[in-house]
Amino acid sequence: MMAMSPRDTDEDPYLAPHTSLRDRLLRFAWSIAYVCLIRLSPRPCYRWRRFILKACGARLAVTVRISATARIWAPWNLTCEELATIGPDAIVYNPKPLYIGSHAVVSQYAFLCGATHDYNDPTFRTVALPMRLGAYSWVCARAAVQPGVNVGEGAVLALGSVATKDLEPWTVYGGVPARKIASRTFRPRTNAAATTACQS
Repeated sequence: MMAMSPRDTDEDPYLAPHTSLRDRLLRFAWSIAYVCLIRLSPRPCYRWRRFILKACGARLAVTVRISATARIWAPWNLTCEELATIGPDAIVYNPKPLYIGSHAVVSQYAFLCGATHDYNDPTFRTVALPMRLGAYSWVCARAAVQPGVNVGEGAVLALGSVATKDLEPWTVYGGVPARKIASRTFRPRTNAAATTACQS
């Protein structure tokens, strides 16, 4: 995880150095559910994985696709709209709420990092920030998004790139740190029309 100082935010970004008993129990129960009920599930069983994740507090549309090997740290902090996808071996580290918009894709081995440590604090307290991926955005394979960074609607973070600041809508970013490299010409006709086309 990248070192950083906390940004200005409406909520306290610091996490307690020792999580509560409730948090530890939630994490323990989720780790068992993940190993026994999700990681071993066959690839096509998206409905089953949605059921388990929703039982653990995730808010998922009925068309969300999450791989069996995707690692989600806190399903109760995850919201995914219709046709959002989280690919194989993606890491979703979300101690604070993470929103993934409709048709957004998090590709294989991508890393959404929702927390880090405050390097100005002698105890290196954990800092966690909410994050948002807009509709039709794409975090490509092995790309990483730093804590508190938001990915705009339709934005693309290219293969192996690292987003250190918010990505503007309908723009392609690449490199370390990620910089604008192109504009995206695709625009959805309407959400309803795009959903119908993707499901056909």
